[in-house]
Amino acid sequence: MSTPMELNRRRLLLAGASQAAVLTGGSAWAQDAAYPSKPVTLVVAAPPGGPSDNFARPFAEELAKLLGQPFVIDNRPGAGGQLSAEFVARAPADGHTLLMTFVGNATAQTLIPRPNLDFNRDFTHITQMMAGANVLVSHPSTGLKTFKDLVAYAKANPGRLSYASSGNGTSGHLAMELLKQRAGLSLVHIPYRGGAPALTDLLAGQTQVMFLNTDGVLPYLRNGRLNGLAISSPQRSPLLPELPSVAELGYPGFEATAWGGLSGPRGLPSGVVDKLHAAVLKVLQGPFRAKQEALGGTILGTTPAQFTTFFKSEIDKWATVIKTAGIKAD
Repeated sequence: MSTPMELNRRRLLLAGASQAAVLTGGSAWAQDAAYPSKPVTLVVAAPPGGPSDNFARPFAEELAKLLGQPFVIDNRPGAGGQLSAEFVARAPADGHTLLMTFVGNATAQTLIPRPNLDFNRDFTHITQMMAGANVLVSHPSTGLKTFKDLVAYAKANPGRLSYASSGNGTSGHLAMELLKQRAGLSLVHIPYRGGAPALTDLLAGQTQVMFLNTDGVLPYLRNGRLNGLAISSPQRSPLLPELPSVAELGYPGFEATAWGGLSGPRGLPSGVVDKLHAAVLKVLQGPFRAKQEALGGTILGTTPAQFTTFFKSEIDKWATVIKTAGIKAD
């Protein structure tokens, strides 16, 4: 049985522990409320001037206006985005180093695995900001004017059609491999080092078909130099309302989009995540939205939980496609 002195000692210990918890929680709240307390580095796994960089820079400017600190772009291309991801994964979990995540991060988990890098484990995913559809196009010389034309010809002539891509493991390559697996088609892959030379040869009729970003293909659909067959997003694009989705043409659930999101190191405080998420949603609903949608992107702004689930599903989906097709990184 405890003595009165022992009971008093226990009460003092409990009181001290409770006060420490309150002080610690208050300190953490104060840090979250003060965020950001210095310039924020936004890491982009692409060189300056590309689509990802062109999205990130105006986005960072708008975030800086809302949160009162500069958001500085740090371009770190290489290794399919794995170099930039490793840099951010090792950064302090205080929200001052963030990563523009993209579909390449999900595919790189299988294509270019790193033993100490796991996007399901090492990151706090804040929101999926946008998705951009790929358009399936054909050169007019093929005579393929619809998606059904393509499927019928490819099945009757396996291995006769060639398709271009901007490289092994890129979104256009994987979109076509997913289609081949879903539809049971045999096409020959011609990889290029970049989208520009791939498009040049497609326009010259050196290759026959390709999945291409919406903004890159629009001028050639309008001037008749390419035929639009289908779009890879689940729904039709407002920019190309006449073009059906692959999903509605008999392949439900088909989706192969180039997407972008915002993530930080594992263990970001919930207050920082909430503050960032709210600021990002404001940016995505402002003038920034119209500019991106004019390029063919769909602005989203999902919750952290939704983006975390989506990221995992993308890793799993593309791992299956990559392994089935035997795709290797360049």
